[in-house]
Amino acid sequence: MKAADFRRIALSLEGAEEGSHMGATDFRVGGKIFATLASQDKGYGNLMLTPELQAEFVEELPEVFLPIHGGWGRMGMTHIRLAEASEDVLTGALRAAWKLRVEKNAKRWRTSDKKVSPRRSSR
Repeated sequence: MKAADFRRIALSLEGAEEGSHMGATDFRVGGKIFATLASQDKGYGNLMLTPELQAEFVEELPEVFLPIHGGWGRMGMTHIRLAEASEDVLTGALRAAWKLRVEKNAKRWRTSDKKVSPRRSSR
């Protein structure tokens, strides 16, 4: 797979949009990033996973997935080696990152809907 494949698959996910963060291409849903091509010059795509999901991916396919170095990696940010990934693996990984972001967005929206401003409660 190549960066163009990463882009094509990421943008095929419902509500996904391409953006830019600090000069690097990113992919968002609901305005929040789920994947980037910040490391494409090294042959990687980047996925925003949970630490638990990252550990599963790395254990299952260590030749394809590796944690991003440092604190970002400890938070679940994961490289996918594009040249080693099949279309099915890349699609599944991007879908997993997208789904996590969609679920996190929904949780955030539900929480914000429950908040009542002092002005509203006094009416």
